[in-house]
Amino acid sequence: MMSLLKPFSKLPGLNTANILLVENEEQFQQSLADVLVEETSVTVTVRLAKSLPLPMENDESRPRIDLVVFIMNLTSELSFQSAEASLKYLDPGYFLGKVCFMVTNARNASVPTERLDAVRKLAASLHCPLLFAEDQTPDGVTSATERLLTVLKVAAGLVPTTTALYLSNLTRCTLPPDIDQPSFD
Repeated sequence: MMSLLKPFSKLPGLNTANILLVENEEQFQQSLADVLVEETSVTVTVRLAKSLPLPMENDESRPRIDLVVFIMNLTSELSFQSAEASLKYLDPGYFLGKVCFMVTNARNASVPTERLDAVRKLAASLHCPLLFAEDQTPDGVTSATERLLTVLKVAAGLVPTTTALYLSNLTRCTLPPDIDQPSFD
């Protein structure tokens, strides 16, 4: 039995932020999780999943998820397909500032430009932020974690006068008007 993950079905915790990292390859999520839980200004709970839907048996004990992050390795077509397939298990309320996409290996020469374009189109169509991350170096992991924490704190309602919807409007992925034109490089 599977169900939609709903953003407002549970009460928030005091000074707590809960993040769900979804990654088919399960490579980068653990590095991010290790750094995220070291945060001291707020209690960060990290949940890891290979894909959605989440199993029903833990539903009662599962905290409210403030931010869902889909991590995609651009060198893997399966990574993109898995993230795309998982989206239907999220309640539409999540797309009001509580979902973001994070991609790795964007600089890899073997990545087809069409795959990056597909990820950008997906993020833009859902009005979600698209973050690029370097997953091979400690500095890259730290930088990616800092960006996620900024989004997470807002999504969890821990930043006064700023809402997740407001932040997502500022940071959402937009497409250049010529994205469907052939590139000449």
